[in-house]
Amino acid sequence: MVIKQRRISYEKKYLLAASPLLLSIISLVISRMVGSSVGPDGILHEPAFFLVPLSYLFLFCSIIAFLFIGFGSVLHKRKKIL
Repeated sequence: MVIKQRRISYEKKYLLAASPLLLSIISLVISRMVGSSVGPDGILHEPAFFLVPLSYLFLFCSIIAFLFIGFGSVLHKRKKIL
């Protein structure tokens, strides 16, 4: 029973780190699907531009989360060995 609970907690950690990555990909796809157009006066009209920096923010958060999980698991394994 205890092993099953640990496995679930590890899966939750990876899900927590993978969800910003998924949000990043979704926001980039949506921004590309909406598209952009150039007006007659030469101004670029991009209605979903806010999704581009938001996707980079989600990607950065995902990378940080994966690094914390990776370092945490390495330290946890090192403690078990010692």
